[in-house]
Amino acid sequence: MNIEEFAKAVEEGEKASLVRAGMNCEANMKNCVTHTHQGRKWCRVDIGGAGKYMIDPDGNIFGIKAYGVPHLGHHFGTLSNPSPACFRGLWG
Repeated sequence: MNIEEFAKAVEEGEKASLVRAGMNCEANMKNCVTHTHQGRKWCRVDIGGAGKYMIDPDGNIFGIKAYGVPHLGHHFGTLSNPSPACFRGLWG
């Protein structure tokens, strides 16, 4: 799985989570769109306007402590074997 495929799967999980919670209005669905940004060292996966995951050059997935700062204590697997929690969504 590459970074774009990972971001798309996260977006689908977020949208499915909102549908299950009955909160699938147009505004919420627009805020589930993911964006990727390639930095010098890390790639960021943002959901809406907020950072969610950072991926290092080796494909390890981490949470974000502050925007642009990875939280090395929150490891979500690798791109080849991501944690199912990545795709659960906020309301899952």
